Amino acid sequence: MIDVTNAKSQMRKGMLEYCILLLLKRQPAYASDIIQQLKEAELLVVEGTLYPLLTRLKKDGLLAYEWQESTQGPPRKYYELTALGQQFLEELDRAWSEISNTVNYLKK
Repeated sequence: MIDVTNAKSQMRKGMLEYCILLLLKRQPAYASDIIQQLKEAELLVVEGTLYPLLTRLKKDGLLAYEWQESTQGPPRKYYELTALGQQFLEELDRAWSEISNTVNYLKK
């Protein structure tokens, strides 16, 4: 049997940035909350993958963060979309629609 693990992994990596931005469009979130929500959507992500991506998105001006006090320990960094991040997400939405339409067409 052919192992599709690597192909599936590459597909997930390609979607991860888009999925994170979709989550943050709803509301600001703490990194652990992002991981949990992705897990609930059956997209497994580990902290070692998420934190560098969040840092890059922040550096690119797509995300901002603010520290919020926590009742369960030290303050937490909550990430949110910037105006530029919202524009970028809208472009990704269009790209996703095009890709989805193409794949659905080819699956017929």
